[in-house]
Amino acid sequence: MASYLSNELAGTTDGKTSAPVAVNLRQRGVVTNARLKRYRSTITFNAQASGDVIQLATLPPGCVFAFGTVVNSVSTATATIAIGTAAAPGKYRAAAVSTAVDTVALFSTAANASADVFAGDELVYATVGVAALPASGTMVVDFYVSVMS
Repeated sequence: MASYLSNELAGTTDGKTSAPVAVNLRQRGVVTNARLKRYRSTITFNAQASGDVIQLATLPPGCVFAFGTVVNSVSTATATIAIGTAAAPGKYRAAAVSTAVDTVALFSTAANASADVFAGDELVYATVGVAALPASGTMVVDFYVSVMS
């Protein structure tokens, strides 16, 4: 039976066993034994139009995106919300409706969960699509990032 290492263990072993051996290398500190920090963003719905952007957070350099959560007090109906950067609006969450009320939904992508640390500030936006957001209600978006312990 073949034995493989996770990407996070790369460089911590001699590559021949699945158990770490003394090669004096450590796993990346932002992944293993890292602290998790939360950045909260609350959006007050006010019939924001399709195409509008809402700045949610500035994630600092040196951290790695782990996952996010979103919960809203009212349904967005047919309006979609993408979460990402100006250059990649769906980087963290592809455009989607949020119809479940008072229900926390996780979001992430495999690419972002295994990405390298931010070299600089990461400005994160919500982009409204398809239709306007509701005239009232709120949405809370939390971003969780890991930082060196």
